[in-house]
Amino acid sequence: MDPISAAALAALAGGAGGEAGKQAWTALSALVRRPFRHSDADSETGALVVSSGEAELTALAQDPGELERAQRLSTALAVRAALNAEFRLALESWWQQAQSVRTNEGAVTNQVSGGTQYGPVVLGRDFSGLTITNQGSPGLRTAPGDPDRSGPTGLTSSAEGASRGD
Repeated sequence: MDPISAAALAALAGGAGGEAGKQAWTALSALVRRPFRHSDADSETGALVVSSGEAELTALAQDPGELERAQRLSTALAVRAALNAEFRLALESWWQQAQSVRTNEGAVTNQVSGGTQYGPVVLGRDFSGLTITNQGSPGLRTAPGDPDRSGPTGLTSSAEGASRGD
């Protein structure tokens, strides 16, 4: 299982996603608070002590804006999932459901400015299998803001006419 994004954990802890985000955070809290059966090590044996993730969960809930706390929780979840197959399955199920909550993680802002675009302009995120055909012809358009120039046919674009009030 891939580690759960610290940014997503911080966003959910901070209340992103509205009611769905709150439900996802509550479900994660319940999952983390399930009993974690592991051998508690002491300082005499030198064995590794593994966190259940509860302390990291509580710390992140207190300060959701602190990305380092979110990273600690992500790490604790990953370690616990690696040691406990039942927890891993439950965490994977939770993560699949939680990913549907919009937390603006990986948000994209599309902006087109400057110059004239003579071909298709595609705005969005995560495209795959996209094919663009019909590139258009730059000779049929005029430069924006140039009311005296017209294309080869003597026509100006409707956008230019609308901006000039024609």
